[in-house]
Amino acid sequence: MKIGIIVHSKTGNTLQVAKKLKKNFIADGHLVNIEEIIAINDDEREPSKVRLTKVPIINEYDFLIFGAPVRGFALSPVMAFFMTQSSILHNKKVSCFVTQFFPFPWMGGKQAIEQMKSICVSKKLDLIETAIVNWSSIRRNKKINEAVEKLRRTV
Repeated sequence: MKIGIIVHSKTGNTLQVAKKLKKNFIADGHLVNIEEIIAINDDEREPSKVRLTKVPIINEYDFLIFGAPVRGFALSPVMAFFMTQSSILHNKKVSCFVTQFFPFPWMGGKQAIEQMKSICVSKKLDLIETAIVNWSSIRRNKKINEAVEKLRRTV
């Protein structure tokens, strides 16, 4: 299967999880690319004002995984803009994950995932699974491994 991992990563944490996912999917025999979303105004808080400098072409993939950081208890505006504005094919199978600084999912992770779910519903995407990685948790590595395994089983 051809898998696209579509990532917005400001600090590199989300990209680190994406790279681990890629490694595991390749070990399973899949073709995998990480496609980064890059904005000229990465600190913009309003999704409608985001201006992208790198926009992945995603319709070639059989399965998509979207990964983004949590910013201000919400989904990264860059990812929100991309997911809302992209021409993702209806009924495409997708999974989503977020990384967040705070140690508990209720401190922004759940809200960001709910935003991703809402966008997926509006785009008529087939959302298979979601995961949250709490970066400041003392169990961070365990959380990363659990998220990777959870998302790996969706393909």
